Amino acid sequence: MPDILDDIVRLRRADYARLGPSFGCDIPAHRRRPIVPFLAVPGAILEIKRASPSKGDIAPDLDPVSLAGRYAAAGAKQVSVLTESNFFKGTLEDLVAVSDAHPHLSFLRKDFILYEDEIEIAWRCGADAVLLIARILDTPLLLALAAKCRAFGMTPFIEVREESDVAKLAAACKAGTASGEGAVLAGVNSRDLATFRIDPLVPATLRTKLPCRAVFESGAGTPGSCRFARRLGFDGILIGEAAAKSPETAHELVSAFADARPDWVGQFWREIGRRAELGRRTELGRADSALRHDGAAQRAARPLVKICGLTNAEDALLAASLGADLLGFVFAPSPRRASAQAVRDINARLSASTKPKPDECAQPPAGSAHGACCAPPGQPKNRPLLVGVIVDPDSPEAKEAFVLAAEGVLDAVQYHGEHPETDLSKIDGAGGSFGIGRYAAVRLGGEADLERIEFLRASGEPRILLDARVEGIAGGTGKTIPKSLVRSASVQAGLWLAGGLNPANVRMYIEEFEPELIDASSGLESGPGKKDPALLKSFFREINR
Repeated sequence: MPDILDDIVRLRRADYARLGPSFGCDIPAHRRRPIVPFLAVPGAILEIKRASPSKGDIAPDLDPVSLAGRYAAAGAKQVSVLTESNFFKGTLEDLVAVSDAHPHLSFLRKDFILYEDEIEIAWRCGADAVLLIARILDTPLLLALAAKCRAFGMTPFIEVREESDVAKLAAACKAGTASGEGAVLAGVNSRDLATFRIDPLVPATLRTKLPCRAVFESGAGTPGSCRFARRLGFDGILIGEAAAKSPETAHELVSAFADARPDWVGQFWREIGRRAELGRRTELGRADSALRHDGAAQRAARPLVKICGLTNAEDALLAASLGADLLGFVFAPSPRRASAQAVRDINARLSASTKPKPDECAQPPAGSAHGACCAPPGQPKNRPLLVGVIVDPDSPEAKEAFVLAAEGVLDAVQYHGEHPETDLSKIDGAGGSFGIGRYAAVRLGGEADLERIEFLRASGEPRILLDARVEGIAGGTGKTIPKSLVRSASVQAGLWLAGGLNPANVRMYIEEFEPELIDASSGLESGPGKKDPALLKSFFREINR
């Protein structure tokens, strides 16, 4: 697949060589407005964007001055202006026009900055912050560009997406602190600028690694996705296509972010992202070692593993010892119904068998009384997260799960019902001010069920667990999902797969679909609610081989 970012940078270097840092635009000799602090309080950043490499024309005939005014009326205090011409059809003249017309707004120059003299140009055009993409800048150049931004009173807005980017960001933050100059703002792009594929779990994974305030970039076009960004703990959200294409929706998007807060839903997804990333790193290390020793081909990364339908400590502790990442307990009418006391006992025994590593603990939301999950010494991942599986949030069984979540016994709730449009908010409400970690499952039996996945993604859910649909049975059916439906559902990043997985077929599903998480229950049982130790061990052997 061609690297779009390489094409953008190549053409931009050619334009700079031909036209200079103004790129042929008529710009002021001096700045005509005072600096307005960028993102002084948490909020949305709406973007003036005519086109993109992935979508083509978005709003080619937009009037930047009028659009910025509509954004201000919607409650936005920050506006991003794309000034790249080849792929986004923007110009520096757009930035000059909007900064002159709206002196009380704060403006970000969003472009692919490569040269130091472009920083002064941005300042003269009225920018209050400048995007610096860590991926296309080596550390010395990034530090020089950030220092120049601060020298002009502008905020360096440093975009990161990979581990190497975070190291560059940390260096820029340290340099700014040492010089006594202004703070750095980070941006995490959920869109891979090489392929333009979006994965909202990328910002979730990186958020706790960032040493400064941060903005969630790309992929947010619905109120649910805006709320998700705030729940992760981001101070801002950059909304591009959705705002430019449909400015009448801007107020709803701005309000959705402003009305949300960091909570346990965000904490759960940050933790899932961390574990998934750690699993990928571990697998890459194993693959590299194999290549060095015998030239073996690199294989699909080991997925996260959830063992569900647990009812007793013996089975749960065995699954944990074999490497389960999540343990599932059913709180719904079922032969696999777990008791609250059994789950409390399992939690206590797992906690007693591990010693926390403070440097590996994820931080809870500010003001929360909950603790965090910590890793056993010498283990590549934390002890398993405990998950309560519910169908009806109004049922007595679900309320029992909510109590366990409030106590810190359960780390999350898996919603396995049919009415997410009403039930997910009920789960959030059951958790009080900071909510409950949660995710949703969709049962697939036909093409119509795929619409449920799209609804949940639009609602801000970064991952959805897929299970087989059997009428009248919520889960644990032992049936697999038709492969054609799995294939259709797996086009989005991060496949979570359940339904009939067992030692005989799990390796085939891993190799064919490369799921991020697999969930097994009845395929590992000697009877409903009782796991077969031999099947459990065989299952993990197949996963790890």
